[in-house]
Amino acid sequence: MVGDDENLAQTVEAMRPLLPARNFDISRKFYQELGFRPRILTDRLVEMQLGSNSFILQDYFVQQWADNFVMHMQVSDVNAWWAHIVDLDLGTRYRVKTSAPQQEDWGLVAGIVDPSGVLWRIAQIPTSR
Repeated sequence: MVGDDENLAQTVEAMRPLLPARNFDISRKFYQELGFRPRILTDRLVEMQLGSNSFILQDYFVQQWADNFVMHMQVSDVNAWWAHIVDLDLGTRYRVKTSAPQQEDWGLVAGIVDPSGVLWRIAQIPTSR
């Protein structure tokens, strides 16, 4: 029933993806430098928080999964995020790929791949859409 779905929706407090980590300590450090605050859940799970948003980093890794995992982070200022990534020199220091902001049909998008191979697409979508 529709009413039941709405009631169930009201019980949801968060939805957090679980990201793989080839090297748990390096991934955790990478995300902390990017600006996420860690909250330890277990010795193999840490919630990485950024404001009211978060994901769970896990000490578990499957190459094919990591290579096909994409996180989409919508922001109000892609250029500020790009400047932050460049200032931290994450691409060089962690030997990861980065891509400067580029205009796509639907918005302005920058990218960074984490140390495990997870692609982050940082996007600014125009409000006029």
